[in-house]
Amino acid sequence: MPPRDSEGRFRRVLHSDLWLTVLPAVILVAGAFAFTLLFVKPAPPTKIVIAVAPDEGGSRYYARRYQEILKRYGITLDVRQTGGSLANVKLLADPHSGVDVAFVQSGTAGSAEAPHVVSLGSVAYVPLWVFHRLSAIGDISELKGHRIAVGSAESGTRALAIKLLAASGSDKPPTELLASERDPAIEQLKKGEIDAAFLVAPAEAPSIKKLAATAGIRLLSFTRADAYVRLYPFLSKLVLPRGVFDLANDVPERDEVLLSPTANLLVRDNLHPALAYLLLRAASEVHGTPGLLDQAREFPSPRDSGFPISPAATRYYQAGLPFLQRYLPFWAAVLVDRLWVFLLPIIAVAVPLARIVPALYRWRVRSRVFRWYGRLKQIELQLEEGPGIEQLREMLKRLDDTDLAVNKIPTPLAYADNLYFFREHVDVVRRRIVRRLNGDSAEV
Repeated sequence: MPPRDSEGRFRRVLHSDLWLTVLPAVILVAGAFAFTLLFVKPAPPTKIVIAVAPDEGGSRYYARRYQEILKRYGITLDVRQTGGSLANVKLLADPHSGVDVAFVQSGTAGSAEAPHVVSLGSVAYVPLWVFHRLSAIGDISELKGHRIAVGSAESGTRALAIKLLAASGSDKPPTELLASERDPAIEQLKKGEIDAAFLVAPAEAPSIKKLAATAGIRLLSFTRADAYVRLYPFLSKLVLPRGVFDLANDVPERDEVLLSPTANLLVRDNLHPALAYLLLRAASEVHGTPGLLDQAREFPSPRDSGFPISPAATRYYQAGLPFLQRYLPFWAAVLVDRLWVFLLPIIAVAVPLARIVPALYRWRVRSRVFRWYGRLKQIELQLEEGPGIEQLREMLKRLDDTDLAVNKIPTPLAYADNLYFFREHVDVVRRRIVRRLNGDSAEV
C-alpha cells in the first residue's frame, strides 16, 4: 500500500488532470448558456391591454369575445376605451402607454406615424355607411354644400370621411363638417338637423339595420366604388344584397354598393410571439364565421392595413399555429419552447465536448507515459553505436531510473495498461543491454 503522502499526491494529480480537462468544457457550456440568454425572450406576461373605440366597427363586442377566449389560456385582457382609431395608434406608438393591442380601422394611419407597430391581420369588414336625407345621389361629391356628420376628432370614421370628401372636392365651405359621434349623429339625421352622416360599423349592427329602414333616410350606393378602391387599396368594394336586412319589408329595396375599410388587429412589435399566436387563435375563432358581407374563414387575413405584417402573423398564415401550441396546453407549449431554445445551443456545444473531453483527458494521462519513450529510444540508438562496458552500465542505470520514474507516475486504473506496456518495453531494452554486458552478441 503506498504511503499516505504519496497517495495524496496521486489523487491531487488526478484531480488536477480532471479539472484542467473539464473546466474549459464547463466554461464553454456556460458561455453558450449566457449567449442564449441574450436572445431568449422571457415568459409571456399574463396580462395585456387592448385599446378599443366603442363607436367603431363593433370593436367593443370583439374585445369581450377575446377576453373570454384568452381567459381560457390564463391570460387577462384588460379593455381600455378610447376616442377612436387614431387615438389607438397613438397609444400603441407610445411605449409608456401600457397598451399592447388595439383594433384600428384601415386607412387611419400608417407605419410612418408609428414605426414600432405591426399588424396581426385584418379581422372584419367595417363598411362605410353614408346615410342622407337628400334625393337619390350616387357619389359623395354630391354632398357638397350640405351639413355632414363625419365622426369625432380621433375616430377612424372622421379620418376616412375627410379623405374621401377631400378627394371628391366636397370638404370645403359651404360644406359643414360636424364632429358628431355615432349615436348623436344618428339622432340628428333622424330629426333632420343634418343632411348626411358617415358611419363605420359592421352590417350586423342593430343601429345600421334600423337606420336603413327609417322613412326619409336613404343609403348612398357608391357608383364610382371601383375608382375609390383603386385609389385607396385599404378599401374593398362590397355589395349589400337587396332585402338582406328585412326580407318581409324588402330592406334595402335594391342592391347597394358599399366601400369598406377593415378592422385590423395591431400590436407593438415587441409583443411576445406566444401572445401573438394566441391572439391570432382568438381572431380565427371570433371572426372565422360567415357574416352578411363576408365568407366563412375569410378573416383573419393579411390584408393591407398601412402597417407591416408581424413575423408571427406571417408564419401563422403560412403554416398555422406552431407545433407545440397545437398539441400542448398554452402554458406547457410556452415552457417547452423556452426550454428548447435554451437547450439547443448548449446541446450543440455539449455533444461535441462529450467526445472531445474524454479524448483530451485520455491524451493528458497517456502523455505522461508516452513522453518517456523519447528517452527509451535514445538509449536504443546509443546501443546500436557499439558502446563500451562503462557506457553500457551508464545506459543501464539511466534505464533503471526511467523505469523507477515511470512507475511513480499517477495513472488511473483505467489507463494503467499504458504504464505496463511501457515497462515491458523497458525490460526488452534492459535485456539487450545485459546481454551486451555479458558478451552475448545475439539480439532480439
